Amino acid sequence: MSIYGDYIKSVIRTVPDWPHPGVNFRDITPVLQNSAAFRKLIDSFVHRYQELNLDAIAAIDARGFIIGAPVAYELNCSFVPVRKKGKLPFKTISETYTLEYGESTVELHSDAFREGDRILVMDDLIATGGTMLAAASLIQRSGGHVVETATIIDLPELGGAQKLRDAGHSVFAACTFTEDE
Repeated sequence: MSIYGDYIKSVIRTVPDWPHPGVNFRDITPVLQNSAAFRKLIDSFVHRYQELNLDAIAAIDARGFIIGAPVAYELNCSFVPVRKKGKLPFKTISETYTLEYGESTVELHSDAFREGDRILVMDDLIATGGTMLAAASLIQRSGGHVVETATIIDLPELGGAQKLRDAGHSVFAACTFTEDE
C-alpha cells in the first residue's frame, strides 16, 4: 500500500449492487474530482518509481490512462497505451484473455518498445488479473521488461494479484479492498 493508501481508500466511493446485485463497485471518480486526493495518488506512484530508471509507462485502456499519463510525465518517460482490440492505427500485436463473462483482447503497437526497455504496467484496478497479465505478456513479447504492475485498487479475494505474482510479476496497489469493506 502507498504512503497515502488509507487516505486514497477513504475517498473511493463504494456503489453497492452495481453493475449486478451483490457486486460492490469501487468508484475512483471521487479521487479524480478531489485535487488533493488525485495529487496524492499520482505522487505515491511517482515517489515509488522515481529511482527505477523506467523507460515507459504502459497503461491499460481506459482508466489506466488517467493515472499512467501523469506518472509518465512526472518520471520523464514515455507513455504507451495498451488498447482494446481495433483501437490502434498501426501494426499491432495482440493478446486474448479470459474474463469472468467471456474473452477480450488487448493490443500494443508492434514498435512500442525496444529490447530491454524497463516498463511499468498501470491500470485502475486488479480483479481477476486477466487484463494485466495480457498486457504484461504483450510487453514481454515485444522485448520489454515488466518492472512492476501497479494499480489504484487491489481486490485480493478475486485472486488477480496472486496470479500476477505467480507469473513472476511484482504487484503494487495504492490501496486494497476486501469484500466486506
